[in-house]
Amino acid sequence: MPRHPLTEPYDTGFLDVGEGQRLYWEACGNPVGKPAVVVHGGPGSGAVPGFRRFFDPARWRVVLFDQRGCGRSTPPAADVETDLAHNNTQRLIADMERLRERLAIDRWTVVGGSWASCLGLAYIQAHPGRVTEAALFSIALGGRREIDWITRGVGPHFPEAWAKFRDGVPPADRDGDLADAYARRLASPDPAVREQAAADWCAWEDAHVAVSPDHRHYPRYDDPRFRMTFARLVTHYWRNGCFLAEGQLLAGASALGHIPAALIHGARDVSTPDGNARALHQAWPGSTLTIVGEAGHGAGQGGLGDAVADAVAHFAR
Repeated sequence: MPRHPLTEPYDTGFLDVGEGQRLYWEACGNPVGKPAVVVHGGPGSGAVPGFRRFFDPARWRVVLFDQRGCGRSTPPAADVETDLAHNNTQRLIADMERLRERLAIDRWTVVGGSWASCLGLAYIQAHPGRVTEAALFSIALGGRREIDWITRGVGPHFPEAWAKFRDGVPPADRDGDLADAYARRLASPDPAVREQAAADWCAWEDAHVAVSPDHRHYPRYDDPRFRMTFARLVTHYWRNGCFLAEGQLLAGASALGHIPAALIHGARDVSTPDGNARALHQAWPGSTLTIVGEAGHGAGQGGLGDAVADAVAHFAR
């Protein structure tokens, strides 16, 4: 299924969610269409225009927003003086609820992939009565085992890139929690240390999603501000286990039987192997599971985005 044409927002704004945080949001498509919220990945990637193309603009009222500290939201995590103490999963869930209320939406469809599948699922479990359906892809559940896999376990698949990533921290830290070690370097008083840590972190992020010969470098990593935002927020969440109890999201899925869900995962996704998606499908009675044979982790790979658009179109009926 081809994606839909790119449309421009018909409304934008900033939502004050307290604690000095202001979230950017935008609404696209049909103002009286079926509501959907797109949750972006990362943490720290920010919403991008391409997400709008999953939706038929005549049928959907699509809300996108930048999570705390990233994209157009303020204060920016790229600034080392921005304190991340008020940035965690529970606050992001509350932010989504404030945004829903601000836009006078009763219930909406939740769409997102990678970190967004984790945050989206946490939101659904916290507010099941506010969700009509979910389309989640590149399924992540935020557990310590998953974080250890991305920072260490997947290393043998990309040995040279991983060795460079590991060696980006001091020798004494190389056998420990690499997310924590990088977070400490990203808080260094030395700008050169911070900038190198951000560059090394993002180089590894770019490497472990490269599962096809036509993989293209992610151009946003060329922007120093984006690199710093992304690296600070990802390491902040990962060093804290995504602020979730181990196994929390999988354990809570059995209570969501009344909510239809399309779970979509790439068969070639080595960043987040498909065990998460299969386990979640087994635990969530109302879910379907689609494994896309040639797809990796990103929505632009091997037909993964087309499968998401198909799921969204099904929910528009």
